Amino acid sequence: MPSLSRPCAATLTASAVLLSSVLAGCGGGSTDGDPTAQKLDWQDCPAPSEAEGGGTAPSPLPDGDAWQCATMKAPLDWSDPTGDTIDIALIRARTSGPEDRRIGSLVFNFGGPGGSGVSTLPAFGEDYAALRTRYDLVSFDPRGVGRSAGVKCENDQQLDRYFQQDATPDDDAERTAFLNNTRQFNAACEKNSPRVLPHVRTTDAARDMDLLRQVLGDDKLHYFGISYGTELGGVYAHLFPKHVGRAVFDGVVDPTQTSEQSSLGQAAGFQLALDNYAEDCTSKAGECPVGDSPQNVKDRIAALLKDLDKRPIPGIAPRELTQTAATNGIAQSLYSKDFWEYLTEGLQDAYDGDGRILMLLSDSMNGRSADGEYSNIIPANVAINCADDKPRYTADYVQTKLPEFRAASPLFGDFLAWGMVNCAGWAVAGAADRPDVHAPGAAPILVVGNTGDPATPYEGARRMVDALGPGVGVELTYKGQGHGAYDSKNECVQSAVNDYLLRGKVPAAGTVCS
Repeated sequence: MPSLSRPCAATLTASAVLLSSVLAGCGGGSTDGDPTAQKLDWQDCPAPSEAEGGGTAPSPLPDGDAWQCATMKAPLDWSDPTGDTIDIALIRARTSGPEDRRIGSLVFNFGGPGGSGVSTLPAFGEDYAALRTRYDLVSFDPRGVGRSAGVKCENDQQLDRYFQQDATPDDDAERTAFLNNTRQFNAACEKNSPRVLPHVRTTDAARDMDLLRQVLGDDKLHYFGISYGTELGGVYAHLFPKHVGRAVFDGVVDPTQTSEQSSLGQAAGFQLALDNYAEDCTSKAGECPVGDSPQNVKDRIAALLKDLDKRPIPGIAPRELTQTAATNGIAQSLYSKDFWEYLTEGLQDAYDGDGRILMLLSDSMNGRSADGEYSNIIPANVAINCADDKPRYTADYVQTKLPEFRAASPLFGDFLAWGMVNCAGWAVAGAADRPDVHAPGAAPILVVGNTGDPATPYEGARRMVDALGPGVGVELTYKGQGHGAYDSKNECVQSAVNDYLLRGKVPAAGTVCS
């Protein structure tokens, strides 16, 4: 069962929809010696593929302009840049402002790893209207994701079973079943995606971004990274410090942590978000429908999950809401304060024996659409994380760490601890204990941390600033809730980010928005 590690901002849009093709393979051609010389053929965008999340083609922009899509050829193996290629799927919205005011392209990565930028950027297009006045807005499916040689593991029916499993085993039989399911999933990835698995590291994606910069005709990479996108941006800055233009990191991954430390930090982060939700619900005028005090809210949730471990309730037929699905759904609802109302409604229904809303939230986290088809966000997430992260944790090791994780979060601790076994037996060795983001000489990078962020805890922003090196990272604090800051619509945050990206005005280090 995948952990909540480095989740994707794209899942927020998927949840809102739930609640209110063929995968591209590795090309057999070559880059003919110079991949930077290729010309992009921009066309109106098709509907997203199943791997990108499905749905309809993106609607026109508010001014009537169409979203445009193209394919960029990149080396499959960056150590052999003239060898076989893969297709990198791209999307853009041309600038709405006059050409003489255009700065260049602003490249987005919305996180994951595993999130499709091609399907996500149009969903957030209106949020970035101010930035479009001086930039072409550009995003992409990173390698291994969506249409960019998307990693394929199990089929939809197998994934349904995989996500129904007990991901917090309590005895030897449950532990054996859990580990067998993990091995089967990983073996399916190796069988169905053998060529791409060795080449989906974040360093590979960063090299793709520098190729994209050149193919787009930009001297510098102007960049907006969210969640895992901040790690990708930091790795890019380390590899290409002189190519960094105006860059913003929002919802910041802590680059100083191992994957174990990151999981433990997330346990504490999601617990903090749950504490904040419980406090908010019980502090409002009128009765909180899921508890009469913050502690009572959390106690009732814990009791619900304990009951579901033994007796699942009806979810979305024919599936039942299990303890695992409910935990996943609760975590998904904590990504944004806007989703707290769905959590309240989902809990009310679950207490009455109806698990549909919590299951919809869980499905969104896992990339499952209403028609039962899965995007490849989870296979890509596992493949990229396992290619990046050197540690391989065993079940016996996890067992020894459970008390520490439970202390960080009585609700999410077991769930996140057991997620650490995902990479056991993975076909590709992990690259490093931690990403290297040291970027001496890079242009200033605005690093935005949210004090209430469950998925990338606030402390990571300061550590990213320190790791980037003197004179590079500039920290901005948002005292808010949810994952990330810019899309919270906070005027102070948006003004600071826009002033930097549009006018080059760097805010004072240590600026606080609330």
